[in-house]
Amino acid sequence: MFSKSRIQEPGPKKVPEAAPEPAPRPMMDYATPPATTKAKPPASVISSDLTITGDLKTTGDIVVEGTIDGDIRAHLLTVGEGATIRGEIIADDVVINGRIIGRVRGLKVRLTSSARVEGDIVHKTIAIESGAHFEGSVQRAEDPLASGRPAAPAQPQAARAAAPAPAQPAAAPRPTPEPAKDG
Repeated sequence: MFSKSRIQEPGPKKVPEAAPEPAPRPMMDYATPPATTKAKPPASVISSDLTITGDLKTTGDIVVEGTIDGDIRAHLLTVGEGATIRGEIIADDVVINGRIIGRVRGLKVRLTSSARVEGDIVHKTIAIESGAHFEGSVQRAEDPLASGRPAAPAQPQAARAAAPAPAQPAAAPRPTPEPAKDG
């Protein structure tokens, strides 16, 4: 008798599409930092029972608690209260709590109240706490890390005095007058 019209029939049910499964993640290796971020290595520490004779150079940070006889170049140098450095220091940041005998060159130099510095300081910014002991000169420079020392004479004064005088060109011999002849 009556037949149902297909128009009124509900169509096949649409099943929502499942989200695609994410790609499996590799296992995390916690010992190795991700390649995209370069972790900053920890500061190198020179312990209080260590004495180094020679120069130190790094792009990282150094904490000195011992004794160094030599020059140091670093990003951040922290000199501990019991530390002694005999040599030139070149660093972006220098924090001095101990003793320095030599020149200090840094963008930011800070002498704490326990600092003992005997030498010149070339800096962009400097802070000297009350109680710090400092013997030397302070010079502000826009780029204190630039290589080279201030212009100096070719020879130190003492060396000039000890050096033999440069040879003067020999003067032409004068003709000796002949004795007058009577006669």
